[in-house]
Amino acid sequence: MTNYIAVVHKDSATEYGVSFPDFPGCVTGAGSIDSVKELSVEALSGHIKTMQEFSEKIPRPSKLDDVVADPDYADAVAFLIVSIPGLKTKTVRVNITLPEDVLHQIDVTAKNRGMSRSSFLTHAAQNLI
Repeated sequence: MTNYIAVVHKDSATEYGVSFPDFPGCVTGAGSIDSVKELSVEALSGHIKTMQEFSEKIPRPSKLDDVVADPDYADAVAFLIVSIPGLKTKTVRVNITLPEDVLHQIDVTAKNRGMSRSSFLTHAAQNLI
């Protein structure tokens, strides 16, 4: 499951509007936060499906800290995490060289977190990118 950030906007005379920093042009809106939450999943899922049909590259999710700090979203009334189930990207097998003690630390840490080595390395890399 992949999680993307939805930014909720609201002016006094309008309904709630939602935009997605990682998907310019994908927007939705509704009269209540609860409705916006449901429609956000529907809007983003449909947008991603269309991108996949046209073989467009699906962006990696932005970090919440980066979106919150972005002045373009200073007027946001809420930030939602929208989970898109079943969104998979192609995995590639790689061969890397690591010091033995570092590999051992990776394996121990991954095991303690209930993760595989590959999953741990993927999450570690994504946190630094």
